[in-house]
Parts: sequence; C-alpha cells; structure tokens
Amino acid sequence: MSDLLEMAVEAHGGIERWNEFNTLRAEVSIGGAIWEVKQQPGLLSDKTFEIETKQERLSITPFSSPGLAAIFVPSRQTLVKSDGEIVESRDDPQASFTGQVRETPWDKFHVAFFASEALWTYLTLPFLYTYQGFECEEIDPWEEDGEQWRRLKVTFPDRVVSHSKTQITHFGADGLMRRHDYTVDILGGATGANYSTNYREFQGIKMPTTRRIYAYDEAMQRVAEPLLVAIDFSMFTFS
Repeated sequence: MSDLLEMAVEAHGGIERWNEFNTLRAEVSIGGAIWEVKQQPGLLSDKTFEIETKQERLSITPFSSPGLAAIFVPSRQTLVKSDGEIVESRDDPQASFTGQVRETPWDKFHVAFFASEALWTYLTLPFLYTYQGFECEEIDPWEEDGEQWRRLKVTFPDRVVSHSKTQITHFGADGLMRRHDYTVDILGGATGANYSTNYREFQGIKMPTTRRIYAYDEAMQRVAEPLLVAIDFSMFTFS
C-alpha cells in the first residue's frame, strides 16, 4: 500500500474498522442537471441505497414504484418486489448505452445502472483501493481552493464496473478526499470532477455527506456550470 493510500485509509477510519462491516445503508437524495437532460428528474430523490462492501452489489429502494427495488450486479439489473419476485430485468445493462448521445433519453434501467455503478465506487472509497487487483500510483500534486492536494491515480481491475478504468482521487493534508476525477464510459467519455464535503463520522468511519459533481476542461479545471450531479446523504448505517 502506498504511503498516500495508507494515510487516506487511516484518516477515514482505518482498514481494520472497515473490514468489520459487510453492508452499508445510505439514505440519500440525488439531483442535478444530468437528470433533466436524460428526462428522468426526481427519480432518485429520497432513496435508500444499500451496498455490499466487499463485492459489487447494490439496491435502491423504493425505485420506479412503491414496493419495488432496483438490484444491481455488474452483469444484470433487476426490478424486484419486497418478497424478491423479479418484475423486470435487463442482462448486460452496460451494453444498453451503446450508440447513445448526450440528448438520448434514459429509461429507468439506465438510471439505475448509472447510479448503482457510480455510488458503489463512491461509497467504498478510499478503502476500495486496497482491494485485490487495484493498481495505485501517486502523481503530481494539485492546487485548488488555497490547498495542495496529493493525488492517487488508480487503475481498476476488469471485474469492477465503474465510470472508467483509470480514475484520480485527490486528498487533503488531513488525508480526507477532496476531489475524485474520472471520465464516464457510458456517457461517451464525459468528464467528472466529484467534490467530497461535509464529513461526519458514522460508527468509526468518516464519510462525506455531500458530493457535487461538475465537468472539467482540458486543463483539469472545474467547469462551474452546470452542476451535473448533487448527492446529499442524511444517514449511513454499517452492519
């Protein structure tokens, strides 16, 4: 483990504490300009996201209709009743984005897949980078908001579905995440600068309770308008 990653993991609560848990339940509302563009405003307001922390699985409750939940694993997206009965499903959901352009409307499965593969990554950081198969390299620091942030360039293993295979996370002097950069494969390589703020401690783990995501330009500078995605968490529960 690199010294930067080690510092970051300790700042967020430590790997021993993280490894005590297998699930994370998050109460969250997600908004922003992207949902207007994709003609799905409000679909992710006031939801419960529950993830398995050691493998890529996530549920969104309620989703689409009362009494239904969206269940995500990389190879399949399903819509299920509370008793587990499958109402609808889509195999290889990532393939359904092929050929789309910025203005292409999304259906509920597009929304569920995008939100699921994104939030599973976000909610497991920075601990995710200690998992088998992740390759980490510290690169030149970045200056923003009057601070100098150390940066970790990470290559994801093929088994993990995320925005892109290579991503960069910025850490402040306190070891906490400040910014997370990536491109989004299913959006044709659109850029994302994800700012983590308003940290609180939950059961010994420090989690950002707000995230704001913007595009960035060729110089890696944030494009202030529009605000692409706004994520607001009210509670995290580990078990």
